[in-house]
Amino acid sequence: MELLDDSIVPEHARDVKHEAREFATEHIAPNAQQYFDSGEYPWEILEAGMDAELIAQDISEEYGGRGLDLAQILAIAEEFYRADAGIALTLQLASFGCELVEKYGSEEQKENYLRPVAENDQISGLAVSEPETGSDLAGMQTTATKVDGGYELNGEKYWVGNAVEADWLTVYAKTGDLDDRYSNYSLFIVETDTEGYNAEHIPEKMGMRASKQGHIVLEDCFVPEENVVGTAGGGFYMLADFFNHGRVIVGGHGLGLAAAAIEEAEAFVHDRDAFGRTINEFQAVQHSIADMHLEFESARALNWRACEKVANHDNAGYWAALAKTKSTEVATECAERGMQLHGGRSILTERRIARVYRDVRIPVIYEGANEVQRNLIYRQSR
Repeated sequence: MELLDDSIVPEHARDVKHEAREFATEHIAPNAQQYFDSGEYPWEILEAGMDAELIAQDISEEYGGRGLDLAQILAIAEEFYRADAGIALTLQLASFGCELVEKYGSEEQKENYLRPVAENDQISGLAVSEPETGSDLAGMQTTATKVDGGYELNGEKYWVGNAVEADWLTVYAKTGDLDDRYSNYSLFIVETDTEGYNAEHIPEKMGMRASKQGHIVLEDCFVPEENVVGTAGGGFYMLADFFNHGRVIVGGHGLGLAAAAIEEAEAFVHDRDAFGRTINEFQAVQHSIADMHLEFESARALNWRACEKVANHDNAGYWAALAKTKSTEVATECAERGMQLHGGRSILTERRIARVYRDVRIPVIYEGANEVQRNLIYRQSR
């Protein structure tokens, strides 16, 4: 049975889904364990993805991309994350933040920054979280002080994908002290070779080890006025809309991981003998596998429905939070069940199920922890 079948995917997204599956089969899956073990940045696979026109192609054709829409990027995410979450995250972070520049940036910014990413000459990143602040967008402390000709940025950013590798980042910083705390933030394009920009990789992670996150220290880092994205003070609202799209895609991260867990569990129970028969013949095992399918199909149906709702701006925050929460938690549940069905062998590091089990802990946190998503679901359902 094909878990990530096409039947639920919009017709226009099926071709790129097939491209992503072929790429994942040839380039991601065979190298997943190697990169998990080494924790190295998968440059060769990223370059292969660029050659296959599967990297940064959500940028519009006007600026050198393919103009892939939300459904097409979700279709890619499912396939990539089933093959390996760490490599997949690297591939999808190569253009992170570009959507903000395309939607809100000036024509000069789009030509100078989007086109090199779309043409795979550069990679980007987005710096929002801080060492002491994660999901609270209105609680960030990095400041951008107005000076002659632009702004000076001071503060720290944490958990930043491509903090070391990127050519430029979109950085979220505080620019005001208004009573309305949501209007105090702005977005800036910061080139990583700018004086005052300092980045290092964070310590090794337990999961998604082929994706590199960094710690950035900004010390009087000057950003020219023309690098403000959109309207000063509008950063919070721009990010809120951006993350609605992102959370649908993170739901796809969960779906790919859940599919991997189910595949591994089913393969194992059909090959493992116990008490004179294969363990898939035990009713308790069958019920466990059945529950995995029930939750997976529920999550996938919800995620693809949310994709359509968000694309049509139909109560987007509510649907994005539903999709992200359900799909990532189903991935966690499926990985846990898969580990239990593998028994003692589940703890062997060369087992795919062990890698999936580690990886699923991360999407329930990034792009807004699921506890925060529940707050959004409640508020926006009323």
